[in-house]
Amino acid sequence: MAGVGDAAAPGEGGGGGTDSQERDGRGEAEQPGGGGSHGPSPAPQHTETLGFYESDRRRERRRGRAELSLLRFLSAELTRGYFLEHNEAKYTERRERVYTCMRIPRELEKLMFFGIFLCLDAFLYVFTLLPLRVFLALFRLLTLPCYGLRDRRLLQPAQVCDILKGVILVICYFMMHYVDYSMMYHLIRGQSVIKLYIIYNMLEVADRLFSSFGQDILDALYWTATEPKERKRAHIGVIPHFFMAVLYVFLHAILIMVQATTLNVAFNSHNKSLLTIMMSNNFVEIKGSVFKKFEKNNLFQMSNSDIKERFTNYVLLLIVCLRNMEQFSWNPDHLWVLFPDVCMVIASEIAVDIVKHAFITKFNDITADVYSEYRASLAFDLVSSRQKNAYTDYSDSVARRMGFIPLPLAVLLIRVVTSSIKVQGILSYACVILFYFGLISLKILNSIVLLGKSCQYVKEAKMEDKLFDPPPASTPGKPSSKSHNKSRPSQGLSTEENLSASVTSQPAHQKENVIPLLVTSNSDQFLTTPDGDDKDITQENSELKHRSSKKDLLEIDRFTICGNRID
Repeated sequence: MAGVGDAAAPGEGGGGGTDSQERDGRGEAEQPGGGGSHGPSPAPQHTETLGFYESDRRRERRRGRAELSLLRFLSAELTRGYFLEHNEAKYTERRERVYTCMRIPRELEKLMFFGIFLCLDAFLYVFTLLPLRVFLALFRLLTLPCYGLRDRRLLQPAQVCDILKGVILVICYFMMHYVDYSMMYHLIRGQSVIKLYIIYNMLEVADRLFSSFGQDILDALYWTATEPKERKRAHIGVIPHFFMAVLYVFLHAILIMVQATTLNVAFNSHNKSLLTIMMSNNFVEIKGSVFKKFEKNNLFQMSNSDIKERFTNYVLLLIVCLRNMEQFSWNPDHLWVLFPDVCMVIASEIAVDIVKHAFITKFNDITADVYSEYRASLAFDLVSSRQKNAYTDYSDSVARRMGFIPLPLAVLLIRVVTSSIKVQGILSYACVILFYFGLISLKILNSIVLLGKSCQYVKEAKMEDKLFDPPPASTPGKPSSKSHNKSRPSQGLSTEENLSASVTSQPAHQKENVIPLLVTSNSDQFLTTPDGDDKDITQENSELKHRSSKKDLLEIDRFTICGNRID
């Protein structure tokens, strides 16, 4: 039995050894790279690895909770750092915006200064050169039989327009004598402050509407009176247009008189509450402007409107001062009483314009250099109005560009001056004549300086070549197409000499057999060209013929504000 047991023991031991070998063999077969080449990886190894990482994370979290304390948090907040250069572009843009806002007042006031003198030049033209031009036109009309009829026209188109302006001015001046300024002043003064505030706001809106529609009425009269007789009649006649123009100038002059009277009541109020409310109305304008989307063209229209508004306010303040000085028998001491209020109104207007333009340029990512482009565009209008192919008077181009029509304002100022200042005796008439010659000298000096500055701005903007381009022409109902053959300056003269010669020469008259065409200003092509557009302007004009008429009208209306056209 012992032998059997001994024999069995090795067998069992051997059998156990065989089983362990078989298990080891299966383990080796299951390992990658072992006897079995197609066996999968063992799952227990991955489980052990994941368990190790999970336990490590738990230990880190327990260690972090143990180290978390109020002092450690405070220390982290005090020593926390960051690097601005990681977002350099963002902070550089913010700095440039600040610099742009700092440059806006200077660039805006340069544009305003230039634009106000443009309005002053057009305004002085009505008092100085227009009477002389009317006198020359009437002299030509009266002496024409002595020299014979050499031309089919009795008068040139510009002379016809001058006579019409002069007649409208005289008729409206006599019509204004039937309007009692004193009665209007006491009628307005009897109203409450809130009612006057509402009236003043309504007058501002009505003034813009009158300006937008009034220039169309005057242009229609000028074109109807000078249209060649060979053309088929498509109008109601010169006389109806003339009466419409007279009625418009008269009503607009009364509107401006009511504005001046309301401002005069505000100046003469005891507690100055109405003046304060009217000044606060300028700041309400900021709310309605800065949070809107503006493009360069829209900002240009707003700048022109601000120039016109500021110049009109200056004339209204002059009228208020004249009326007040008349009531106090021209006492110089009363002028110093009015001086602080005048300065306050002007300062509030300047501050509102600066804040408004600064935030508009900031919100719409417009650089301050755009105001130099606007100034160059206004200068281009001035220079192009003195070319040989000029198609409009300079005062009319200012009226279209800025919405400033000098005729109603001139009628009101003449009415106020003649009623405030009494001229008696030879010495008084001599002073009036000297004052008139002084106005002529001021007009000529202002025109010379403006023309020189305008030529400088046009050269800086590299727009002088456009002055020698033929004006684009179009017939009614057809889109305009510009010829690619540009008239270049003569080879014997430089560009500067041609520019100087062109602005001092007289406009060339078209022949009678040439059908007059509608033309537009090249300055709009310069201004309305999108940024970064490398196409030539002539290519853009050639593409206009492929557009539909509806799209052309939409493009025109896109650059209008309250009906003020930019032609």
